[in-house]
Amino acid sequence: MGLKLPIPPTQSETEVQASRNREEGCLEKVQKMASSSEAWIGSAYLFLQSKKIVLPSLYGNSQQKPKVFQALKLALADSTGSVNGVDVLKVHCSDPHLIVQLKFCKEENCRKFLQSYREGALQKSLQNHLQLTLSMPTISVETDLKTGSEHLDRMLNEVERCLDCIYKEKPDRLRDEEIAELEKSLRSLTCRQENSVVVAKTSNSLNSSSLPYPSGASSLPQGTTFIFQGQYFANRTLTRDDHQKFAKLVSKKWKQVGRSLQKNCRALRDPVIDNLALEYDREGLYEQAYQLLLKFIQSEGKRATLQRLIAALEENSLIHLAEELLGLHHSDNDTS
Repeated sequence: MGLKLPIPPTQSETEVQASRNREEGCLEKVQKMASSSEAWIGSAYLFLQSKKIVLPSLYGNSQQKPKVFQALKLALADSTGSVNGVDVLKVHCSDPHLIVQLKFCKEENCRKFLQSYREGALQKSLQNHLQLTLSMPTISVETDLKTGSEHLDRMLNEVERCLDCIYKEKPDRLRDEEIAELEKSLRSLTCRQENSVVVAKTSNSLNSSSLPYPSGASSLPQGTTFIFQGQYFANRTLTRDDHQKFAKLVSKKWKQVGRSLQKNCRALRDPVIDNLALEYDREGLYEQAYQLLLKFIQSEGKRATLQRLIAALEENSLIHLAEELLGLHHSDNDTS
């Protein structure tokens, strides 16, 4: 009798399918890895409207257009902490709205923008910059953020969902030629004005380890500027010299300034300011103001900037102190 050799088992249909699923799973992982290495790019539309002024008409005016664009770019830079955080592709005039098409090239920048938008900081910054560039006392601006058919204002607390909507809305155009020209003019203007700007000098003798001032250079990312009384100033973190000047000159209005700063600083939320007033009542106004700004600097770190303090001073009509911090005042007349 001959030996019967065992017949090799054939793969069942289930095994074949399982093998295919494994291959497809590997392919999907490879595709995900490839896509994750690509740049994060998304787009959104920012709708702007003001009841006091007609923004489309102002933007349509050749003389006012650069001023409106300048305010817009500065506000967007404030929202991300960088002039390159958000790109403007085109500005559409659709009465009563000014519609700004935005492009985001980094998820981190988009997150910062969304946080600023959600907290109302972008809106306030835009209003302040428009007031300065257009030389108007007060301007209120209403904002809406959309992507395609999605209204992001209704889901601002769902950050990941907002990011997903923006990421899916890919830019459908390159930057408009008019926008490129406006940005070129703005850069040229900035370069000219920076040569004549008086920037407050930072102290090199920051030897006290008990104070939370940044060591070395205290400037923010290059290109971060703000406007005060029509002039450009480089934004930076607050120094010990700023701290002492504020405490010396703010006097009784230190609490009002604290109320302005507390809007975007949790460490100064009620009842912190009132507690500081009671705790340092015997030491007087200087110490109360000093402790207020110390708490702001300690809690905010690099975000405790000159721009934020100047905005709080402006809000409380302390223009003289703002000018002092920016080096616009010379104390020659004080010796009388």
